[in-house]
Amino acid sequence: MVGDVEKMIGVGLVWGATNALMRRGALLWDQALMSSSSQQNTAHGNKLLTSLKSWLKLLSIWQYTIPFFVNLSASATFFAILSHTPISLAVPVTNATTFAATAVFGLLLGEQTHLGLALFGTALIVLGIWLCIT
Repeated sequence: MVGDVEKMIGVGLVWGATNALMRRGALLWDQALMSSSSQQNTAHGNKLLTSLKSWLKLLSIWQYTIPFFVNLSASATFFAILSHTPISLAVPVTNATTFAATAVFGLLLGEQTHLGLALFGTALIVLGIWLCIT
């Protein structure tokens, strides 16, 4: 069980880091969509085709795609952990770690946030994980 807790925390850290990185890639995608929509007006175009082009544009941005696939591999690891760990332990530990890691990695990437509140929330999450484990 002790080795599983480290795996849960590892998955949460990967999810948190990739969440922050995917957010940055999504901002690049938004900028690309804004610049392409200003050049062409497709107000009456096929919505399905427009949506498909938009998703393909997102997948072509490596700053989004690479963290996305790393995130998916962490999801596969999480499901492997769930196969032999109680869900009542795996979900709170992994999700709490994800929330804390997303805040920390967001700060490291220079996102605007309330530093004191983020650190206080992260400390509460660490306390909650400790309570779940012990």
